[in-house]
Amino acid sequence: MRRNLRTPRAAQAAAAAVVAGTLILTACGGGDKDNDNDSGGKESGGSGSVSLPKLDGASLEVAAVWTGSEQANFKKVLAEFEKRTGAKVTFVPAQDPIINFLGSKIAGGAPPDVALLPQVGAIKQAVDKKWAKPVGSEAQAQLAKNYSQGWQDLGKVDGKQYGVYYKAANKSLVWYNNKVFENAGASEPKTWKDFLATARTVYDSGVTPVSVGGADGWTLTDWFENVYLSQAGPEKYDQLAQHKIKWTDPSVKDALTTLAELWGNKDYIAGGPDGALQTEFPASVTQTFTGGDQPKAGMVFEGDFAQVNIAETKAKVGTDAKVFPFPAVGDKAPVVSGGDAAVILKDSKAAQALATFLASPDAATVQAKLGGYLSPNKGVSPSAYPNAVQQKMAEALIAAGDDFRFDMSDQAPQAFGGTPGKGEWKALQDFLKNPKNVAGTQAKLEADATAAYKG
Repeated sequence: MRRNLRTPRAAQAAAAAVVAGTLILTACGGGDKDNDNDSGGKESGGSGSVSLPKLDGASLEVAAVWTGSEQANFKKVLAEFEKRTGAKVTFVPAQDPIINFLGSKIAGGAPPDVALLPQVGAIKQAVDKKWAKPVGSEAQAQLAKNYSQGWQDLGKVDGKQYGVYYKAANKSLVWYNNKVFENAGASEPKTWKDFLATARTVYDSGVTPVSVGGADGWTLTDWFENVYLSQAGPEKYDQLAQHKIKWTDPSVKDALTTLAELWGNKDYIAGGPDGALQTEFPASVTQTFTGGDQPKAGMVFEGDFAQVNIAETKAKVGTDAKVFPFPAVGDKAPVVSGGDAAVILKDSKAAQALATFLASPDAATVQAKLGGYLSPNKGVSPSAYPNAVQQKMAEALIAAGDDFRFDMSDQAPQAFGGTPGKGEWKALQDFLKNPKNVAGTQAKLEADATAAYKG
C-alpha cells in the first residue's frame, strides 16, 4: 500500500502568497540560525558544516534526468564534493522513465552508484526491486538536523530511509511577462474566474494568453493536480493519489471540466492544442519571455524551476518576469510540491559520503546560489538564493514544515504517473487535444491506473 503523507488544510496557506510579483511571508521557520556553512569538518581539505572522508582514488557515477542549465549547475555541486573528498564523480544523463533506464543499466551489470529519482513511486519501486540501499547513520543525522519530518518520510519505505530529498519545487506558480500585462492593463488573478478574465484581457490586447508545454506530459499532470487540490480538497487529493477513489469519481470530472474552460479555448493556448503538444517545457517558458511586445504567450504555468529557463532569455526575474500563485479554484489556492531524491544503488563509503553531502546545507548552498533551484534543507540561508523572489519562495518552503501536498503523479507507480506516452501523461495529452472528452479521459485514466497499481 502506498504511504500516505497526511497533512492539514493549513497546507493551502503554508507556501505563502505572491503579491505584486514577490512572495510575501509573515514568518519563517529554520534558516539562518542553524546555518553554519563556513565552519565544521575539514577532513578533506575543504570547509563546511559536514565532515566528509578522504576518498582519494574512489570513483562514482551519478545518474539523473536533468539536462541543460539544471544539469550544469548540479555538476558544480558534484565538483565541490570532488574538491572536498578527492573522489572522482561522473554525471550520467538518464532518460525518462528513469526506472526503466536504471533497469537496463542494472541488467547490463553497470548501475550508477547514486541516482536522483524524481518520483516517490520510483523510490518504492527501486526498493521493491532490491536495487536501493539504505542510507547510513551520517546521512540520517544530516536529515534529522536539516529536514522536516515530512521530507524525511518521503524518502522512507517501510520505515527505512532510502532517499535524500536534495531538490524541491513549488509547483503552484504562474509566471507572466510583465510588459504584456502592463500593455494589456491586466492584473494578477487570485481565483480561477479571475484567471480566465485575465486571459481574456491579454487576448484582447493582441497576445495569446497562455503557453503550455504539452509535449512533456508531466506539465499537464501539474495543471490537473493544482486544479484538483484546490477544487476537491486535500482529503480527496490523498485518496486519489493512492487510488483509493477511482478516476471516474465526480471530483475528477469537475477538475477536468474546469481545465477544459482554458484548454478548450484554442485561442488562449499558444499554437493551439496541436502547437502546445509539440512544445517542450523549456520552450514553453522561453517563448513567453522573448519576442519583445509580441511574445508567443503572456503567461506560463510551472514551478520555481522555470527560472532556469527564464535565465536563458533577457528577461529579469522580479521585473520583466513576475509570478503569482496558481489561482484558487475552490476555497483555497493549491500548494503542490515536487522533488528529487538521491538513492544509493551501489553501497560504498564514497556513495554514502555523497548521500551525506547532499543531505547537508553545503551541497544545497552551492546550487542555491546558481538560481532555478529550491532546497527543503532548512540549514540553507535564504540569502544564498540569487533574487528576492526566490528567497521568499525558499522561506515559504521551509516555513511550511510538514504542511504540503506532494505531486500526485510522482506518488503513483511510474507506469501510470511518470512514463512518456503512457498512463496519465498520455491521457492528459489526449485531453488537451480534445477537452470535450471528459468521460472518455476519466475512463482511460482509471483503466491505466488500475493496471499500474495492480502491477
